[in-house]
Amino acid sequence: MAAVTEAPPLAPAPEKRPPRKRGRWTPYWLLLPGILWLIIFFALPMIYQGSTSIQTGSLEDGYKVTWHFSTYWDAVSEYWPQFVRSGLYAAAATILCLLLGYPLAYLIAFRAGRWRNLIMILVIAPFFTSFLIRTLAWKTILADSGPVVSVLNTLHVLDVTNWLGWTSGDRVLATPLAVVCGLTYNFLPFMVLPLYTSLERIDGRLHEAAGDLYAKPFTTFRKVTFPLSMPGVVSGTLLTFIPAAGDYVNAELLGSTDTRMIGNVIQTQFLRILDYPTAAALSFVLMAAILAMVTIYIRKSGTEDLV
Repeated sequence: MAAVTEAPPLAPAPEKRPPRKRGRWTPYWLLLPGILWLIIFFALPMIYQGSTSIQTGSLEDGYKVTWHFSTYWDAVSEYWPQFVRSGLYAAAATILCLLLGYPLAYLIAFRAGRWRNLIMILVIAPFFTSFLIRTLAWKTILADSGPVVSVLNTLHVLDVTNWLGWTSGDRVLATPLAVVCGLTYNFLPFMVLPLYTSLERIDGRLHEAAGDLYAKPFTTFRKVTFPLSMPGVVSGTLLTFIPAAGDYVNAELLGSTDTRMIGNVIQTQFLRILDYPTAAALSFVLMAAILAMVTIYIRKSGTEDLV
């Protein structure tokens, strides 16, 4: 028998080293500019305004931090009507934006066809001009001798709005209706765009499945379309209500002293009366009130998947 030669021993397998984590700091470096931006232009001004709200003194003698928290109570007790009015005007404008924006967003998402891009351009067209110019245009639209007031008088709409307290006599300018109209027009795109984005994500096969189950169009909308579009509804209402509650341009240009919002009070305290502690306290109260309402609204809406 031939001698069996032993095979040479196998070389030991090289020890496997864990892969090196390359670029693990890259996400943090990418986030750094945004974090610095928030710190410099958001956090630091907030801290400064917070310290201003608890100061006492005057512009001539200077302000000192004396932990004067009663400024908050004095501000709220004196200007609570403006807080309530701001919330009511913002809520009315938000509801009108939703009623006007949802059908428009639905049309763009499901029925516009080749006209979709054109309609979208028309929706965002107001952004091509200044916020101030858009608001001033409504002074011409709602002028006493203009066609809008004439039509409303002919249809006796002003009789109803007068009874509700939205207008005064045959005038629309310098009334709550004018302020709400300005808010609705200026913030309507903020409602339409999130709604359109949310509606466009809905799978069309779900509508076909609802039709196969003999669901009527209104039932399909109530059971399928609207629940799936809730993220857009929540996002749109927030993007409309939050800036509308703190707005002061519409109330300044389209309203009167009886329609002043809390934004007008803060602007007056900062730039005219020069009462910086009161203005800062009002700003913080407004921010806290909006934050509380937004938190409750998001929890009650049943969705946190915002567009």
